[in-house]
Amino acid sequence: MDTSGVLRPPSRENDTRASTAARAHVAFLSLRDLASPAAGGSELLIDKLAAGLARRGHPTTLVCGGPVGSGRPYRVRRNGGPYSQFLTAPRAVRSLDRVDLLVEVCNGLPYFAPAWSPHTPAVCLVNHVHRELWPLRYPWPIAALGRYAETVLLPRVHRGNLFVAVSDSTAQALADIGVARERIRVVTNGVEDVADPAALPSKSAEPLFLALGRLAEYKRIDVLLRLWERVRPVTGGTLVIAGDGPERERLEAMAGPGVHFTGRISEQRKHELLCRAWVLLHPSQVEGWGLVVTEAAVRRTPTVGFRIPGLTDSVEHDATGLLAPTEGAFASAWAGLALDPVRRHAMGAAARGRALGLRWHTTVERFAAVVDEALHRTAPAPR
Repeated sequence: MDTSGVLRPPSRENDTRASTAARAHVAFLSLRDLASPAAGGSELLIDKLAAGLARRGHPTTLVCGGPVGSGRPYRVRRNGGPYSQFLTAPRAVRSLDRVDLLVEVCNGLPYFAPAWSPHTPAVCLVNHVHRELWPLRYPWPIAALGRYAETVLLPRVHRGNLFVAVSDSTAQALADIGVARERIRVVTNGVEDVADPAALPSKSAEPLFLALGRLAEYKRIDVLLRLWERVRPVTGGTLVIAGDGPERERLEAMAGPGVHFTGRISEQRKHELLCRAWVLLHPSQVEGWGLVVTEAAVRRTPTVGFRIPGLTDSVEHDATGLLAPTEGAFASAWAGLALDPVRRHAMGAAARGRALGLRWHTTVERFAAVVDEALHRTAPAPR
């Protein structure tokens, strides 16, 4: 993908600039806390960034809709509910101690922070642009307004500010809606390493296929269930769907034989399933990165997904997994990989090797450089 003009975060230039960043109070304005039942990859990313900045000396606060957790190295301030938070955000932010940098996390509907806090430096963090998702979630008038707010008003309100994208695909989508490339910084997700491969739980003796994530429309688990009827007679085995969400009841009603829904699971259970699965199945319609892909990869589990932005960044086609252009190709890739243990194991090893090059401490370091740059851009020139 051509991302000319899209820059990686710069390195720190000198100790004075780094010490300025260390004194800055950074406030994240985001939809959810990691404690929310609807939390996903975006919330984990924000948790890692906020905790990392706090450990580097930044006073750090997360302002978000409820419910919220506790015991973090950063402060968490509840700001209303899923929808009311967009109205109460200005008051919630103004109630904080002095904010040196406001990080607006745009997960669809923007907060438009620069419009109501024009004197506070701001950065806009975007996992993915939701253009095609609005009609899936809302009726026409609301969908049209949401899409206009995200794709037209957001770039205008944040005109002059830095944007953080989690992948080259998201960076391209931001450029497509009018964000200047020279203001986009790419900060990819990280992953936590797990035990030595020899100590990981072994792969299931019988075919085990896993889909893991929030059960929402754009994740397209319904497509997976339809394709399972083609794949199951060829491979046998079990399709495990782990996670919860608004689509669960409908999906359970359409599921055929060999499908098991787990609901929301613990981190330990997630680890075991990712280790034992033969293949991670990721039929999502859109992704910024697809954090579960890397979580599976570090456990030697390759991914089969659709060839969509985001997955083209996190999956190296024909090396760490397979990306299909159509539903038929997805079913063929799924069955073919299940029936070829040599290829499947080789892809799993390659996936782990690639994932080990991604670390959360690197993610935090790159984001800290963006914080530093944003503060430097708005600092008064020395006399």
